[in-house]
Amino acid sequence: MLYWLLYQRLFHSFAPFRIFRYLTFRTAFASLTALFMALIVGPAVIRHLRDFQIQQYIRDEGPQAHKKKAGTPTMGGVLITIAVVVPTFLWADLTNRYVWMALLSMLTFASIGFADDYLKIVNRRNLGLTGRSKLAYQIATSSAIAITLAALQQQGLYSTRLMVPFIKRIRPDLVISSLLHHAYIWPLAFVPFVAFVAIVIVGSSNAVNLTDGLDGLAIGCTIIAASALTVLTYVSGHAIFAGYLELQYLPQVGELTIFCGAMVGSSIGFLWYNAHPAEIFMGDVGSLALGGAIGTIAVIIKQELLLPFIGGIFVIEAISVILQVGSYKLRKKRIFKMAPLHHHFELLGWSESKVIVRFWILSLIFALFALTTLKLR
Repeated sequence: MLYWLLYQRLFHSFAPFRIFRYLTFRTAFASLTALFMALIVGPAVIRHLRDFQIQQYIRDEGPQAHKKKAGTPTMGGVLITIAVVVPTFLWADLTNRYVWMALLSMLTFASIGFADDYLKIVNRRNLGLTGRSKLAYQIATSSAIAITLAALQQQGLYSTRLMVPFIKRIRPDLVISSLLHHAYIWPLAFVPFVAFVAIVIVGSSNAVNLTDGLDGLAIGCTIIAASALTVLTYVSGHAIFAGYLELQYLPQVGELTIFCGAMVGSSIGFLWYNAHPAEIFMGDVGSLALGGAIGTIAVIIKQELLLPFIGGIFVIEAISVILQVGSYKLRKKRIFKMAPLHHHFELLGWSESKVIVRFWILSLIFALFALTTLKLR
């Protein structure tokens, strides 16, 4: 909105407004707008959530130290989502289709999380949507994103080829080209691509959701992952940097840097109130939205295979749950004292703050390693 007004409409009358055409400038302002919006609106959101008794219910089988957190306002993800969407509307070029794709993805996953949180509050227990229904909604959303990208690929505006970390000459195509020339079965050519995109986005969304179990843990790791994505998105949309790093140059993708910057600013603002001891929890409305947005960005900028490094802690937390459940079903034995992994370390005697900070450090190491792979290819 401000980009359209200050640059496209007014810079002819006032030359200094030309600064608003620069992506880096608008990304910085989007980040600051999101940060201050979260900081300023945060107290009002916390007060209203407390007034409406929208509070967290703690599961009985969790660490006993968490019992004191019962009654803390939840659904703070509404604040995160608003603080991402509004700055993006203000500073991004709203004619860019990738910006709309990221926004709609985040809002849809936020809606799924909102429904889940709402049912938990109504039922007054830590149980919302069933696992199957939540997964079905997530798969449907991810498939819609994949189908949209497949349509763009047919127009020459997107590539379904994978970029493999460390290897620049191997770029497998997820579309079965031999089926594209058959009149009735050509849609089957996109099935591998749609399935892969769904796995990436749904996996990312649920991984962030599983990590959200300690004060500031998930949002701190999100800040780091979103910062790495901001860099990757910018270089992917910059012809010179993309050429130097031998990345696929995606001209319109650069505008997504503003969305990523807003996600960083919003997350920092939310961490102000979510830091231990938390005044508010993000709930599923926040974790599913952030995870879905991270996965969507990774797919759009062709860094799907780098995502496990960008969000390393999210992946580790998700794997710990998979291993725990699988081990118990197959052997009737648990690998960890409790899953996700952060609870295992709590039960080993680590303080909550120590677990959080150490996981942040690991998340930063993973993100820095992901960025170094850009040239190590």
